[in-house]
Amino acid sequence: MNPTDTRNFSFEFFPPKTDDGRAKLRSTAGELAALSPAFASVTFGAGGTARDGTLDAVLMLRELGLSVAPHLSCVGSTRDALRLLLAEYRARDVRRIVALRGDMPSGWGEIGELRHANELVEFIRAETGDWFHIEVAAYPETHPQAKSPRDDLTRFVDKVRAGADSAITQYFYNADAYFRFVDAVRAAGVDVPIVPGIMPITNYTQLARFSDACGAEIPRWLRLALASHGDDLASLRAFGLDVVTALCERLVAGGAPGLHFYTLNGAQASAEIWRRLGLARQR
Repeated sequence: MNPTDTRNFSFEFFPPKTDDGRAKLRSTAGELAALSPAFASVTFGAGGTARDGTLDAVLMLRELGLSVAPHLSCVGSTRDALRLLLAEYRARDVRRIVALRGDMPSGWGEIGELRHANELVEFIRAETGDWFHIEVAAYPETHPQAKSPRDDLTRFVDKVRAGADSAITQYFYNADAYFRFVDAVRAAGVDVPIVPGIMPITNYTQLARFSDACGAEIPRWLRLALASHGDDLASLRAFGLDVVTALCERLVAGGAPGLHFYTLNGAQASAEIWRRLGLARQR
């Protein structure tokens, strides 16, 4: 890789809940580790056993030689619980954290002592100084719970000014939305790297369900094209690889500071896009 190229290309995994899931994650992560990503992130589960699962996954990935960035959510957490997790990660020499508000609890579940991601970023900085490189989330198509795009932009700027170093976006299939968001952030006086989140397309039904839940738009032309493949998964995946590779090429050509692949604990699609982009040769 060109030593002057500071872009970060990375992967995201989720902590498995079964022995089969753990074996799959080890196999997937081992294959993707061979591509020399900048780091791998691990999503965060609320509740004690789920949080232990995140730590277990972090330790597994570390064994495979990956630099790991665990997600940390303030929803449903106390300051004391967060302080213990931060101390645990620091003791393990983890140097990167993805700081998130997290999903709001349904019904009357506990929100937690910290209500917003900027408060979590401030807390991490107060507790640990500059030990962690802090990633935060960004939403080029606007967070689904935001009052308006302007309000969403303000909340993002607040997170950065609280001490975040860089951001990873929600996945999207509209490159213009990403570039417009970056322009708006720069106009607000914020200059941190904003890395696009990339979701490979391997299952249309699953993708549509995820997108409806998180507010990521699947453009009408893409929905129709994906639906037209019906049960022909091979042709759908081939088409999806072409679409997402073209999206990545445009983002990188347009100056994106890296790409972050949501793997869903599978290696094949992300690794193929990685190879098509020539990242394996560069790194």
